[in-house]
Amino acid sequence: MGVLEGKTAFVTGGTGGIGSAICERFEREGAEVVAADLSDNGGAGEFVKFDVTDEAGVFKTFSSLGDRWDKLDILVNAAGIEIEETIENTTLEQWNRIFAINVTGMFLTSKYALPLLRKSAEQNSNGSSVINFGSYDGYIADPGLAAYCATKGAVHALTKAMACDHGPEGIRVNAICPGYVDTPMLQSFFEGDGSGGSGGNIETLQQAVRDVHPMRTYGKPEDIANLVNWLASDEARYAAGQLWVIDGGLSAQVQQMKL
Repeated sequence: MGVLEGKTAFVTGGTGGIGSAICERFEREGAEVVAADLSDNGGAGEFVKFDVTDEAGVFKTFSSLGDRWDKLDILVNAAGIEIEETIENTTLEQWNRIFAINVTGMFLTSKYALPLLRKSAEQNSNGSSVINFGSYDGYIADPGLAAYCATKGAVHALTKAMACDHGPEGIRVNAICPGYVDTPMLQSFFEGDGSGGSGGNIETLQQAVRDVHPMRTYGKPEDIANLVNWLASDEARYAAGQLWVIDGGLSAQVQQMKL
């Protein structure tokens, strides 16, 4: 029997690189999973088309979900985008869009999931679990990712506020803060100006990123899913309001200066 046997889970960005790994792990652990995303790329869980920026659509989705499930045990807010620009080169449209998806979408999804999360907490003494996606970029910054870093800082603060507000109801709220993870978003970063490569030799850039990590590698989606799975389980009943950095030790060390 898996550690999530009998639990229900809703994962935004559920068909993305990390999101799909989370859905697959949840299913293996016995959960009933909804993979909510804009496009169906296959993978684990029941796909539901879901736009985190559409308040009416978010409300309708959770109303429909409430007709099927009497509770929601796990909410994972993994939907997100990245814009590779400095503030000087970021347009107001880009700025508003990344905040709409990375921050406002998390707010809307959590807001309308709360009634079902409360019902789960009422039935389970270990409570329900919300897992937001921040980033190590919410602590320290990569060059050329100004708007992205700003959104992740906002997610970190929102996570702590949600944990304080809803902890008394039995709803645990935490954030995962990944570093470099081998996903399509990371490959896009390697190809863009933000990496410093300006579309240069991808293999060289990949190795350079591995080399700056104490563990000399970057992560896989499964590495993130492992931590998410624990936070979703009853074993993490006392874990709340924390920002869980998982970055291969990258943020633990002083980086070499670029003179």
